[in-house]
Amino acid sequence: MRFQIEFSGHKNIRSLHEKTIEITKESDLTTAGDCIIGVNAASGCNDIPKEIKKKLKNHNSVVKFSIKVDNQSFEIIGKGHKDLVLSHPNDIVIRKSNFVCPRTLAVCCNKASNSIPRKMIKLLQDPNSKGIFAIEVK
Repeated sequence: MRFQIEFSGHKNIRSLHEKTIEITKESDLTTAGDCIIGVNAASGCNDIPKEIKKKLKNHNSVVKFSIKVDNQSFEIIGKGHKDLVLSHPNDIVIRKSNFVCPRTLAVCCNKASNSIPRKMIKLLQDPNSKGIFAIEVK
C-alpha cells in the first residue's frame, strides 16, 4: 500500500537533524526547525488513510519512504509501532529512535535529515521547489 504527499521547499530548510525527518502543513519555517525538509505539505499524520494507519500500528511492518525533488531521490526504511497515535493535524515525523507521539509516523528509521544529500537540500531551499514524500507499508 502506497500514499504520496506533496510538499514545498523553503529558504530556511537546513536538514541537519541527526535523528528525525519532518514535513509539515505549516507554511513558515525558522532555522530552528533543522529536521524539517518540506512545508505546505498536503497531509499531516491525521490525514494518512486508515488502511495505512492500521499497518503502521503493527510493530512487524516495514515502511519504505522515498523523497523526490526534481531528478533527485532519497530512500529511508523504518518500522511500524503498536503505540503509534498518528493524529497530528499538521506534522509527519519519522524517527531513528523508538519515541512515539501524535506526530510520529515511523520509528527505527535507518536515516535522518542530515543523511539527505546536500544537492537535494539545495533544491529544497528554493521556495518554488516541489517534492513528493511517498510512504509504502509492507
